[in-house]
Amino acid sequence: MSCEIALAKPRNTVSAGLPLLLVSAGALIDADGRILMAQRPEGKSMAGLWEFPGGKVQEGESPEFALCRELEEELGLDLRETCLTPIAFASHAYDEFHLLMPLYACRMWNGDPHPREGQKIKWVKPDELYDLPMPEADIPLISQLIDRL
Repeated sequence: MSCEIALAKPRNTVSAGLPLLLVSAGALIDADGRILMAQRPEGKSMAGLWEFPGGKVQEGESPEFALCRELEEELGLDLRETCLTPIAFASHAYDEFHLLMPLYACRMWNGDPHPREGQKIKWVKPDELYDLPMPEADIPLISQLIDRL
């Protein structure tokens, strides 16, 4: 489709005033090519859904630093920003906020992942990601991740 044709169509609108939530996520890839997924624990929004581990970027943090911090807090992993490769991002409007989430691939870290915040974790083959119930924002990331593995 040419840009001219695209511009002739009306633009989708999103509710104005939604706060922007910046979250970093990681696709941790083991030696067998499996991806580590985390299940959101009871008591959190979207409980029971599987997601790429990560978390909110705090004021003054880069997305890469925030992901390293979150993976240490949530899973006990030690990794460096230089081990992260940006591969995709999600931009999704939920009812309460607009989520912007870069996804980083990571193949090197120190330690074995152990859930520290009540979540469950499991290693999943890339083609099995589509079988997991996931938050809406995470679903489009699957094909982008698979294309880059």
